[in-house]
Parts: sequence; structure tokens; C-alpha cells
Amino acid sequence: MHVEIWSDIACPWCYVGKRRFEAALADYEHRDEVTVTWRSFELDPTAPAVRDEDAATHIAKKYGTTPEKAREMQRGLTETAAADGLDFRLDLAKLGNTFDAHRLVHLGASLGIQDQVEERFMRAYQVEGEAIGERETLERLAIDAGLPADEVRDVLLTERYAEDVRDDERTAEQLGVRGVPFFVVDRAVAVSGAQPPEVLRQLLEQARPAPAVAVVAEGDTCGPDGC
Repeated sequence: MHVEIWSDIACPWCYVGKRRFEAALADYEHRDEVTVTWRSFELDPTAPAVRDEDAATHIAKKYGTTPEKAREMQRGLTETAAADGLDFRLDLAKLGNTFDAHRLVHLGASLGIQDQVEERFMRAYQVEGEAIGERETLERLAIDAGLPADEVRDVLLTERYAEDVRDDERTAEQLGVRGVPFFVVDRAVAVSGAQPPEVLRQLLEQARPAPAVAVVAEGDTCGPDGC
């Protein structure tokens, strides 16, 4: 069984979804038969490497609300994440472009440590306030995740894995992915959003061949228009 998860490093619901999927997989009888692949999805592909303003201010401007309401949303997400064992510090988040981070996640896949790289980058952004759009920071985090330093530098100095990221995003568009996280099993059945572990476990249990991807449940996501 092949599970593909479209996500963005800068998506808080994606980190929550990761934890919930891990819980579902741990409780799944045939977990040893499951292969997981993380797929790229950029919430803000036109973002600069690092934005000068804080997350609440940027969200307020982008979606026509107030910084306080944006901070309320962050607090709500933080409380939700805490129930899943995550210590979010969204007040520290440094917004920025995630394209290079996604390229390094692909490098991780080629070396068999994709999940470790995805986890390190998500924690760095959602918990530690790291500027993952800065190449120096990204290089340090990638090496910390276990990627070879020379390979990391080669990726960051070239266009290596750029087409892989774009291919993931083209596939997401073809599948009708509008927000992340988005879980697809064997390109046959899918779940949208950071569903509870029991829903994700049901996805694993009921996966079956189908002529097209069928979205069997929808939940909280982040998309280009907000979270």
C-alpha cells in the first residue's frame, strides 16, 4: 500500500495531520506493508525567502482581518496541536518560501530518510521559529536531519529536484487538491485535511482500487486563500 501525503512545511494543519497519521498507522494491523511518500505543495509559491513582517500581521493584511483575530486563530491552532503532542510557537514563525525545503525533502526521499527531513523542517518552522526560506538556515537543518552536507549544498546551489517539486504540484492539481494535508492511498482513495486518527485508519482499511481518486472525508486544511 502506497500512501502519498501532499503538504507544505509552513502549514500548521500539515504537522497536526502528520502526528495524527502516525497515530493511525501505529494502530493499523498491516502497517509494515505501508510505504509513505511526502509530496510537495506550496501555499505561497511567490513568497520571498523571508518576509519582514510577523505572521499575524501578514495574515491580517492578506485576508482583510485584524492582527488580533489572526493571533486568535494562531492560539486556536496551538491548542489543537497541543492535544496531538505538538508545542506550536506560531508567534515565532518566520514566513518565507518553502520551495528549497521541498527540494531537500526529495533528497531525503532518495536517501531513505524523507520522513526525518519533513519532521525536522516542520518542527523548525512551527515550533522553533526558524527561517526555513534562508538557505544557510535550511542547510543547517537539513544536515541536522541526517542529510549529507555535500549533497545538501549541491541541491541548494543547483536546480536539482526542482522538477520533482513541480511535478508533485502538477499532480496535486490533476487530483483536485485544493488544500493540505491531503492523503492519497494507491491513487484510489483520499482524505482531505488533518482528520482524527480513526478516520485516517479507516482510510487505510478501506483503500481499494478505483478508476479515480475519491475524497471520502474532508477536514481542516490550509490553502492559497488561508487556513
